[in-house]
Amino acid sequence: MAGFDDIEGQKGVVTHFKNAIKLNRISHAYILNGEKGMGKKTIARAFSMTLMCERHGESPCMECHACKQIMTDNNPDVRWVTHEKPNVISVDEVRRQINADVQIKPYSSDYKIYIVDDADKMNQPAQNAILKTIEEPPPYVVILLLTVNKDMLLSTILSRCVSMELRPLRKQQVESYLVEKAGIVDYKAREVSDFAGGNIGKAIRLASSDDFMELKESVARVAKNIAKMTAADINAAIKEISSYKENIEEYLELLFTWYRDVLIYKSCGEKGDNINQKIIFADYIKFIRQQSEACSYEAIERIFTELDGINEKLRVNVNFDMVIELLLLTVRDGLRGDVKPEMEILLARQ
Repeated sequence: MAGFDDIEGQKGVVTHFKNAIKLNRISHAYILNGEKGMGKKTIARAFSMTLMCERHGESPCMECHACKQIMTDNNPDVRWVTHEKPNVISVDEVRRQINADVQIKPYSSDYKIYIVDDADKMNQPAQNAILKTIEEPPPYVVILLLTVNKDMLLSTILSRCVSMELRPLRKQQVESYLVEKAGIVDYKAREVSDFAGGNIGKAIRLASSDDFMELKESVARVAKNIAKMTAADINAAIKEISSYKENIEEYLELLFTWYRDVLIYKSCGEKGDNINQKIIFADYIKFIRQQSEACSYEAIERIFTELDGINEKLRVNVNFDMVIELLLLTVRDGLRGDVKPEMEILLARQ
């Protein structure tokens, strides 16, 4: 469990919280915004522990009863709001876990803290419900909203919260953290830090995954051959990708990275400064170059648009194989300059 001093690379956010505690200027509501794995929950716990800590310092002591309770998620004055459905926080959950509870004073502290992870998944009724508490909270209440996309929140919520952005770290910082603090061997730390995008949580997850290298090789195998795929090859690729359905988000992130490399190469060219250092799939630079020459900027944009929309389609239970087929056809036809894949799919269905 980390205190403020153990949080890597988020100096601005940590300094803000330390100063707020030191000057006794605690806001009633905060938004911590950043992609999954950036450390939002770690910071929320460190802030909660510091507020509750019996030694009343600028960082948690990690030793008192209150700190130990928070470290094990057993402090009665720190509430993590839960939700049953994975993709939505309902109004009933907000009313039951926050609105109906805020009038009960803290059991053993000066504060009562509510932490809403995935707060951008609150539907509009849920947001309207929590807004009432944010507008008129009891003096002891602090609400922490943890978001991946804070723009999903109502403007009235945004205007009433202190909002802070978690920033990606430099590759060297991630690599050093993996080796020195997470005990990852140096060659693997270098490998995953390329793909982590400055996200330590993601880097740790990739380094700990037995499937990451296999996943990477599968993505490269599909991506480098896609321009010449026949209908039978497309079906075989769909079957291969389906075998990674449980890790589909990571698979799609790697595929996104491949076409990010294509875009970088197309923009910078072979003579661009440090082009090999900018390309993540550097082992496949030959194929990256070939695709950058074949693909227009418009085609690359269509590929990114398709990739961006896949997770949402899968969340609403669109057929998995059909979603992947459309993606592969979009990529292939972008490289070929052929007909739109939507039309090809319609024709194939007739």
